[in-house]
Amino acid sequence: MRSINKIIVHCSATREGQDISAATIKKWHVDGRGWSDIGYHYVILLDGQIEVGRPIIKSGAHTLGQNRNSIGICYIGGVEVDGKTPKDTRTEEQKKSLTNLIITLKSIYGEDVNIHGHRDFSNKACPSFDATEEYKFI
Repeated sequence: MRSINKIIVHCSATREGQDISAATIKKWHVDGRGWSDIGYHYVILLDGQIEVGRPIIKSGAHTLGQNRNSIGICYIGGVEVDGKTPKDTRTEEQKKSLTNLIITLKSIYGEDVNIHGHRDFSNKACPSFDATEEYKFI
């Protein structure tokens, strides 16, 4: 098992209400960027369904310099309808699923696993909310 010390939360940077899947993101990453697979380990759909992305035993491709010891979770959304303004667009279902997934992953990988947003490691708004603050109770 990989040594995990971080869970990094992302958004897909898609318009509020735009329904896409992990398969769509995988296509963007593989066909558009030439990667071997989707960069995230999990993708949370608008209805809260959790889709598995990259196998958890493999390092992700979601946060430059942080992939080896982290798990990447992406929720669908993160941008206003205008397609460019960052916004926390998580549905109630996504919020519940994200919280439950983080709790489950911490129970597997240990209490020392820290929660971060992509923005903690990059000059980006992603995931369009402060994940470290929001999930500090976990």
